[in-house]
Amino acid sequence: MNDPRIEAPPAAVVAPDRRGHWADAAAVRDHGRLLMSCQDGPGIVASVTAFLHARGANIVHADQNSTDPEGGKFFQRIVFHLPDLIDRLPKLRREFAGDVAGRFGMAFQMTAAETPKRVALFVSKFDHCLLDLLWRWRRGELPMDVVQVVSNHPDLEKDVAGFDVPFAHIPVTRDTKAQAEQRQLELLEGRVDLVVLARYMQVLSGDFLERVGVPAINIHHSFLPAFAGAGPYDQAKKRGVKLVGATAHYVTEDLDEGPIIEQDVARISHRHTVREISRRGADIERVVLARAVEAHCDDRVLLNDTTTIVF
Repeated sequence: MNDPRIEAPPAAVVAPDRRGHWADAAAVRDHGRLLMSCQDGPGIVASVTAFLHARGANIVHADQNSTDPEGGKFFQRIVFHLPDLIDRLPKLRREFAGDVAGRFGMAFQMTAAETPKRVALFVSKFDHCLLDLLWRWRRGELPMDVVQVVSNHPDLEKDVAGFDVPFAHIPVTRDTKAQAEQRQLELLEGRVDLVVLARYMQVLSGDFLERVGVPAINIHHSFLPAFAGAGPYDQAKKRGVKLVGATAHYVTEDLDEGPIIEQDVARISHRHTVREISRRGADIERVVLARAVEAHCDDRVLLNDTTTIVF
């Protein structure tokens, strides 16, 4: 799947409203983020910093990584301050593409830090990840604006209503999957920068992933591939596992094999019941998904083939 984050059009600036807002938006006003990747070689950092300096930008933070200084790939994230950035950003992108990116065969993304990502949350019946993200968003802890919740079941509509977020119930069956995904695509068209599967128990088709045009992040327990299918915690209990964990990754056509963004684990013992193991797993899923979403919305994730660079 093509990486829609590279040179994607900016999201519309979302003003704080009664539903929730990113608490740090004012603190990063006129701050830009520049993500870039290319074949490693001399002169890259000098060219990038010279470009920003020539336009009056002040670099306030920089991270970089090289897979190999000889023939490897170079990754960098720069945060810079530039007055009137929102108005100047379109021209800045064009000039960077011509003056720097083209010269180094560089893929890049340049965004305004004060502009939150527009996010759609997909969910089925399990509510722990969905409600955790909505709660963090309402508290202003995540740099995003939740514009839509989509579910193949109606169970969580009342919970979502309390956050004043639109809820769309779109049933999915084996026979109606194509039609359901078409409805989802029509609902999201032009409105989102990220799709988050907050325990959405349906497989997104390759056609959906291609047409939605934005990245999607999924969360699942980390027993895979050992305990696939129904009842993973029951299977884990029977095998006497000692760790329970969760994995958040970008969604690709290969089920649960997309580039991993975040993971975590907790120890368990023979004394824990299936219910206790499941509860601990749900706790970790909440935290891991929130971390992954925050990293993406902070523009801290770069793709490197089947893996990620997370600054």
